Amino acid sequence: MRHGQEKSTSVLIGIDVGGRTVAVHYRQDSDAAGVVEKITASGGRAFSFAADLAAPDTGTAFWAAYDAAAGPLRDAPVRVLVNNAGISLRGTIEEFSAEDFARQQQVNDTAPFLIIQAGLPRLADGGRIVNVSSGATRVAIPDIIGYTMTKGALDALTLPLAQHLGPRGITVNAVVPATIDTDMNASWLRGNSDLIADLGAQNALGRIGEPEDVADVVGLLASHDARWITGQLVDATGGFRL
Repeated sequence: MRHGQEKSTSVLIGIDVGGRTVAVHYRQDSDAAGVVEKITASGGRAFSFAADLAAPDTGTAFWAAYDAAAGPLRDAPVRVLVNNAGISLRGTIEEFSAEDFARQQQVNDTAPFLIIQAGLPRLADGGRIVNVSSGATRVAIPDIIGYTMTKGALDALTLPLAQHLGPRGITVNAVVPATIDTDMNASWLRGNSDLIADLGAQNALGRIGEPEDVADVVGLLASHDARWITGQLVDATGGFRL
């Protein structure tokens, strides 16, 4: 099996304390410190905390780690929850072990479900949940079949959750990117100019995506401007295989 990498910042939490504070979750990556530094350098407030999304008690353990890092902010209402967790284990169905499949499923869709479930009492009415899915759910890419299944489950979570939380004014949407130049894709993408050109040619906009291309869509859905958008899968692929 050809393994990808786990994203360093898996979940982002926006806390309403008279101006947003961002809690940056990570597993064991030091990159979260860089994210916090960028936020604070631009005048924002942020802190980071670690939690293993592969653990069976993900929901309670995640929020316990959050509380320990948040200190006096732990009781502040959560306004935005961005589920950006992802492990991309590359391989066809013949190449997948049951163990790898189960771990990918745990991190990519079970963990977001349990984090949302355990976090609902903290989520403010009128809040936002944004799930990060994948354009692989609408095209056939056999060598990421397990990843595609997990992101399909995240899509399936979005619609009923939007209906369920609608009475509280909480919107739930999913952002659907295609290939993005992130650390998770670095091992097979960066430095391969022919592949980058080929993937870019499959997008209507003629290039692969940058993190900012997706972050801006997430930012929109997390904002007041998107207050009337819920239960949607928002394509942010740059027109992948239209």
